[in-house]
Amino acid sequence: MTAQMSGSAPEVVPEAVPEPARAANPHPDRPARPDGDLGDLGAPDGAGAREVAGDLVARDQRVVWHPYAPPAAAPLFAVAQASGVRLRLTDGRELIDGMSSWWAAIHGYRHPVLDAAAHRQLADMSHVMFGGLTHEPAVRLAETLVEMTPRPLRRVFFSDSGSVAVEVAIKMALQYWTGRGRPRRTRLLTIRRGYHGDTSGAMAVCDPDAGMHHLFSHLLPQHIFAPPPTCGFDEACEDVHLAEFAALLAAHAHEVAAVILEPVVQGTGAMRFYAPEWLARVRALCDEHEVLLIADEIAVGFGRSGALFGCDHAGISPDIMCVGKALTGGYLSLAATLCTDEVADGVAASPVGAFMHGPTFMANPLACAIALANVELLLASPWRERVGALERGLRTGLAPARALPGVADVRVLGAIGVIETREPVDMAVIQPLLVELGVWVRPFGRLVYTMPPYITTSDDLATLTTAMVEAVARTT
Repeated sequence: MTAQMSGSAPEVVPEAVPEPARAANPHPDRPARPDGDLGDLGAPDGAGAREVAGDLVARDQRVVWHPYAPPAAAPLFAVAQASGVRLRLTDGRELIDGMSSWWAAIHGYRHPVLDAAAHRQLADMSHVMFGGLTHEPAVRLAETLVEMTPRPLRRVFFSDSGSVAVEVAIKMALQYWTGRGRPRRTRLLTIRRGYHGDTSGAMAVCDPDAGMHHLFSHLLPQHIFAPPPTCGFDEACEDVHLAEFAALLAAHAHEVAAVILEPVVQGTGAMRFYAPEWLARVRALCDEHEVLLIADEIAVGFGRSGALFGCDHAGISPDIMCVGKALTGGYLSLAATLCTDEVADGVAASPVGAFMHGPTFMANPLACAIALANVELLLASPWRERVGALERGLRTGLAPARALPGVADVRVLGAIGVIETREPVDMAVIQPLLVELGVWVRPFGRLVYTMPPYITTSDDLATLTTAMVEAVARTT
């Protein structure tokens, strides 16, 4: 390093750093990576494009392990670029993204406001530990989250994924009751068909039988499961709809630390929508039995259901709320667990006097800066009108699927559209077909669903829904 004099203080100027030489292959018995980069990955066409795509997929299948898949995932499609609502594959094909990258990229890809926020923050710092230090992006983001979430949520604990945000919420609830002198309150009450993440604590409150985590049930804490709500989003909620839930809570209140559920929309576990009044009654039951309420808003927070948060449909506030996914607009992994001052004070009153959790990348400045820009962009946009237009387009576009013999139900709420089939879809058949039809939709089980970016135009939405209906018609 060298220093140049400027006014009152020396300015440190980095010396030129030579380009690193390509390392020799440490395993000569294995094929080396191709020399050079791919440049503009979208440039090849015809046979050349197919060769690039095939080579990348083949290399992937030798060393990478994808989610919810065997070691060599198939079918697999190589992406070169993403912009707006389109994914550009390495073979040159463009797909309309109907998934918002697992519900996160609500403003689409390469949004100039979010790109600019990332560049500005990189000029200051990309990361600094959050133990004993703080920074402007984290504080401003926390202030914004407190302002926009239901009162009286006042404290924000950052983490690096939705699953961890749920782990944090569970630990908060348990440590709260220790601080309040009732340490035997260690169980959770939830509803079946729910999904809260893939880490151990989160898995323990996912559906124990129909969920994807039943293989690990013997390793997990045993919690209490009530039937899922049977009153639909637009239906009245009667006493009978809560009878079993209320009975379970009354019988186990002495050992239940919290009720945890997904407000109004059950996501990955079922893609089901239930009555806001059911949620409001659960809040009242929690108050009656002095049990905390944890709202897992990770999937539908930030406008996806037509309200800013699922709890807003019911006009209630939880004691603890988890947010993630759309928090950074799909740019970086970041999540947060919010709680009331009452919960925070209870946690601090425990013998250790502090909350015992601390992710390495907690409140990462780069992620926080992008998240702040993302939330401000959302709040300044006509997001309600956009989500409302998507809801109308989804209702119209998916309606023809109701007449298909292989379809059990079609349902829409906000920017969520679901075709539920009578039998599980064959991913090896339907996924390539959807790509052939020009859309990226990732079905699972009996659900062919979409959660498009809010900026999706009516024409693109029509293409998306037409492809979904056709794919279901041809494969069920």
